[in-house]
Amino acid sequence: MYDIGIIGGGTAGMTAAVYGQRAGKRTVIIEGGTFGGQITSSPKVENYPGIASVSGSEFSMNLLDQAMKLGAETETERVTGIRDEGTVKVIETTGREYPCRSVILATGVTHRHLGVPNEERLTGAGVSYCATCDGAFFRGRDVAVVGGGSTALQDAEFLCNYCRKVYLIHRRDEFRGEESIVKRLREKENIEFVLSAVVKEIVGDMAVEGLVLHHKKTGEDSRIDVAGVFIAVGQIPQNEIFADIVKLDESGFILAAEDCMTSCPGIFAAGDCRTKEVRQLTTAAADGAVAALAACRYAAENGSQSK
Repeated sequence: MYDIGIIGGGTAGMTAAVYGQRAGKRTVIIEGGTFGGQITSSPKVENYPGIASVSGSEFSMNLLDQAMKLGAETETERVTGIRDEGTVKVIETTGREYPCRSVILATGVTHRHLGVPNEERLTGAGVSYCATCDGAFFRGRDVAVVGGGSTALQDAEFLCNYCRKVYLIHRRDEFRGEESIVKRLREKENIEFVLSAVVKEIVGDMAVEGLVLHHKKTGEDSRIDVAGVFIAVGQIPQNEIFADIVKLDESGFILAAEDCMTSCPGIFAAGDCRTKEVRQLTTAAADGAVAALAACRYAAENGSQSK
């Protein structure tokens, strides 16, 4: 019997394990892929308080090592569901079952990709899915943002403070994001709208050098030279298998506020997988701490197996 079962081995999940172990609880982190989460693909992290610069992979491995040295158990298995047995929640995987006093869902999200040539190969070498994480590395250079929602608009507004020029590429004639942001962007001299266009190919050998665009109205292709492309076409939560036990919003994110509590007592949600405004490394870590402390209280009230 575990006090806290954590589904997901990203920053939120591993932080939860650190806090759970330090509270004297028995925790297990179950990860279906690679421990560390999306931050492992970032070559540099320079916006985490107290750490001037670190690679995403080093940050993740340090956090995993910290959790394991405190006694957290780790399992690499694909979770298939959760069975609610009242004060006990049973995490079901392809290999076995894990009875737990409480559960923290920290499954994160995956960024929706464009699916164009060289996108995967150049991720981390000019292709980015987080402007606030990587934008400062392109100071004084030309970049592109792909997307038409509020996230893409906000990314373009953020990047124009660092970059010489920002191309904002959207496949439709009009943006889906907030009109107030669009109005502000129109007043920026270093932002150029490229509407009714899609990215056909990302160009570059060792790093991004440009984009081939297909213009939908004319049917013609063109190229723009950029050092980076920030893709903001949506995020995909991976919470479908939990829909029968916790409530999700219309986009598939777990309904949980700043207290990280879900609709099911004893199950908590931390990090990018829950409904929230800001999805950053710092907020993932914060969620992990909040969820773990809440889970500790719940586990203690329901027969904790404290060490």
